[in-house]
Amino acid sequence: MVTVDEVRAVALPLPRSYEVFVYGRRKFRVGQIVYLAFSRDETTIGFGFPKEWRAIVVEAEPHKFMLPRASDMRFNWLHARLAALDATEMHDLVMDAWRMVVPKRVSAQIRF
Repeated sequence: MVTVDEVRAVALPLPRSYEVFVYGRRKFRVGQIVYLAFSRDETTIGFGFPKEWRAIVVEAEPHKFMLPRASDMRFNWLHARLAALDATEMHDLVMDAWRMVVPKRVSAQIRF
């Protein structure tokens, strides 16, 4: 099980990443682009994820991942239950979502 504080510990130190609260929801941005967002009750997390892989991931692990609502399907976005994620998996998802929104030269500075 992953906590909000564990996710914050990964996301906050990333270059250009910052935390905001929008309508009571904790989100992480690079510039104006949201790459990570928690549900209001902080039990699920939404994150940047390639559209072409969403259905495969949800089908493989439906207890862990879920599609975004219909109005958000046009975005590169996926949701996961925090209770179902382990720390390594969460770290990889956060890093991949962040890499989707920063320039390649910025992400190249970070060792994974």
